[in-house]
Parts: sequence; structure tokens; C-alpha cells
Amino acid sequence: MASRKTTRSEPTGLRQFLSLERQAAWLEGELLDDADERQESVELRFKYLPRYQKLLGRPQAAEVLKLLSVYGRDCLPMPRRTERFWWSVSCLPSTSDKPLVRVNASWMEFFTLYADEAGVRGRFILHLSDFTSDGSVTPEQLDESLVEQGALAPEDVGWFFPNGADMFGIKVRGAASLHKMLASPHLLRAIRRFNLTHMNRGRNAYQASHSYSVADHMIGG
Repeated sequence: MASRKTTRSEPTGLRQFLSLERQAAWLEGELLDDADERQESVELRFKYLPRYQKLLGRPQAAEVLKLLSVYGRDCLPMPRRTERFWWSVSCLPSTSDKPLVRVNASWMEFFTLYADEAGVRGRFILHLSDFTSDGSVTPEQLDESLVEQGALAPEDVGWFFPNGADMFGIKVRGAASLHKMLASPHLLRAIRRFNLTHMNRGRNAYQASHSYSVADHMIGG
């Protein structure tokens, strides 16, 4: 009887070049060596340049780019190495909610910024299990104090439950609260964990809408 041949599946996502051990170390705050050079598409840069210039004309532009610089530095592993093919940022995307910018990976939204009467507001998509009292994916176990601990005031924060297992959305109003949330150790770890989950699922489906001009502010020109 012929023996059955077994094949080992190829690693997907970041695991192709970043081991799970190194991912876990980054999750806990260890720095990773990044690429020296960016792989850039001149065609895409010029395609979305008019949208970037339009964004610069918005009153929220300076604060949006400042927030993105923090997000790119602290929330994306090896942002130069993973740019476009593993994560991307869209500038003034043509969706019904009319965002200013949106960071995506795989088929998932990570972080979105909008114009608001307070200046700017943001939305994070995260794992619900990082915000429940027992680590479950049960909405009734949501620990509101974990959600609110990073904001300047509880009224600056809201939440929702997107479709899908272990999914949780946080809405934050005001640039000051967004900066404080991004500096919160618990939220930062939750952002990193969610981002790793989806960047490990495969190549970014939104790479054709990547704005290199916006990304310059996230990872440097």
C-alpha cells in the first residue's frame, strides 16, 4: 500500500518573515529591526496625490497626520517592511461614512479618523476578549473601565459590537483623548494584538488604495 504523502502548509501573513516569538516580543513592547528602504509604487503615489492635497486643506489635517504618526510608529510591526502589502492607509476613501483616513490590513479596518465638531474623532476595531472581565467574547462581560481608562473623560468614549467573533469597536471623540488612548498600555497592547491577528491572515486586500503621501507621515519619507 502506498504511503500517503503529507505536506507542510506554508506560513501565511507576517509569519513568512517574522516568527511568532518575535511577534510576541513586539506585542509586549520590544523594538523590531525594520527595512531601510520602502518598496514604493510611483504610479500609486501620483494617483492619490490629489486626495492628499485635498486632505491638507481640511482644518483637521495637522492633527490627523500627527495621530497617524503615532499609530504608525507604535501600532504597526516593521511598518516599512510591511507597508502596502500587509497594511495600507486610504486618504479620503469613497465610503458612505466619509472618513478622512482609514488604516486597513487583510480584509479588515483597523483605525479610522473622521472630521468632527470637536475637531477629529476616531474608531478602532479590536478583539472583544481584550475588554471583557473574564477574557471571553461575551458582550455582557464587557469591562467598561478597561475601555474608558485611556480617555480624558468617559463621555469621549463609546463602543459597538461589529459582526464577527471576538470583534469590538471603540469610538473616541477629540484629538486629546485619542492621543491619550494611544498611550494607554492596555489599549496599545490590544491594538497590536488585533493588528497581528489580521496581518497574519494574508496579503492586504486594500493595497491598491494605499496613499504613500499619507504613509510618509506614518513611517517617514
